[in-house]
Amino acid sequence: MRVLLMTGKGGVGKTSVAAATGLRCAELGYKTLVLSTDPAHSLADSFDLELGHEPRLVQPNLWGAELDALMELEGNWGAVKRYITDVLQARGLEGIEAEELAILPGMDEIFSLVRMKRHHDEGEYDVLIIDSAPTGTALRLLSLPEVAGWYMRKLYRPFQAVSAALRPLVEPLFRPVAGFSLPTKEVMDAPYEFYEQLVELEKVLSDPATTSVRLVTNPEKMVIKESLRAHAYLSLYNVGTDLVIANRIIPEAVQDPFFQRMKEKQQQYKQEIHENFRPLPVKEVPLFAEELCGLEALQRLKDTLYKDEDPAQVYYKETTLRVVQGDGHYSLELYLPGIPKDQVELSKSADELNIRIGNHRRNLVLPQALAALQPSGAKMEDDYLKIRFATAG
Repeated sequence: MRVLLMTGKGGVGKTSVAAATGLRCAELGYKTLVLSTDPAHSLADSFDLELGHEPRLVQPNLWGAELDALMELEGNWGAVKRYITDVLQARGLEGIEAEELAILPGMDEIFSLVRMKRHHDEGEYDVLIIDSAPTGTALRLLSLPEVAGWYMRKLYRPFQAVSAALRPLVEPLFRPVAGFSLPTKEVMDAPYEFYEQLVELEKVLSDPATTSVRLVTNPEKMVIKESLRAHAYLSLYNVGTDLVIANRIIPEAVQDPFFQRMKEKQQQYKQEIHENFRPLPVKEVPLFAEELCGLEALQRLKDTLYKDEDPAQVYYKETTLRVVQGDGHYSLELYLPGIPKDQVELSKSADELNIRIGNHRRNLVLPQALAALQPSGAKMEDDYLKIRFATAG
């Protein structure tokens, strides 16, 4: 299966691009699903038809769906939710309040990843196009497998073993005092099983032959900066971007004086997009005179974007992480385009290298060759953060 993840700042047009890409893939004979994981769904509006949690046929070879996070949560996390509800009710909360508080913050975002993994495993479709949340939320989703892994390895797994051993001894005394039971094996196993799904999902996301991110941007200063940060953070999580789509460019045919100043600024920003994202290919899409709703309007966007091309191709393969052996040292090289060295914080604990850029952090499990070594220096060169590890002697 080919996975195309459309992301960008809110309002740049990624839903329209996702829908148009789906039309072209279906036209080429690929069984294609366009799945919206944005909490504020607009995919149904783009196709101008009703969509729900389960895929609906839009036209031959093309299906659309809008994720219902609550349904995903019940199917994957129902036992845990019911247990938390019982605990809260035992502590005096009313039924509906307990039900609401049992849904932990961010769970809707997490289960959009689970849905994506399920479609990948089932292999029912040739192309899966994700109309994702705006960049901030989408990037937080990409960090979940690694963040969850740290907690599961360091904290949860030992606690799970202790809990299983003590439950038969403690339960007869615990229930009368606390008013609720200790968690069952089903409840205790659910988080770790979910974590294992995230680990497998990370392999899918970091495989450039399977998954590519398409960054949708507009020729505006704030949007470009957000897109550049997104590109760097995607590289931090070892997720490859293969295409940038510069959307809503005022056509040359528009000569109204009202738009003259805007057109001049867009020319400047268009050049910045090409220069700052090089060597990534950039596609330019004009500002259309009508709202892009319905299949007829999306067909025009599809023709503008792809003409005779296959959108499922890998437009550019970037290497986000590599290990290079030099004379008496190793170098871990991480692709972080546009990030100054002084914004990068590094620390090492056992076999993990902690990399922090702003509020984004990655705990990178080091290859065996580097795990026993200490970093001896770092520098930014050609958009790569190069971390040097000196070998013994």
